[in-house]
Amino acid sequence: MTTLDNWRKSSYSGGGDGNNCVEIAARPTRISIRDSKDPSAGTLAFPPEVFAPFIETVKGQRHR
Repeated sequence: MTTLDNWRKSSYSGGGDGNNCVEIAARPTRISIRDSKDPSAGTLAFPPEVFAPFIETVKGQRHR
């Protein structure tokens, strides 16, 4: 049996249709990320222990 991921949008998606950001799905063994504008284009998946450092790196890049 396949369990569907429970995708949720970032709180920073903005107004309007809310499709200007990313969605994440958390499971015990991985955190997946996809583009909310094109969810069928693919996903990035990370083990939970590396997800927080990945996000911190992305946030650091945003301030440059």
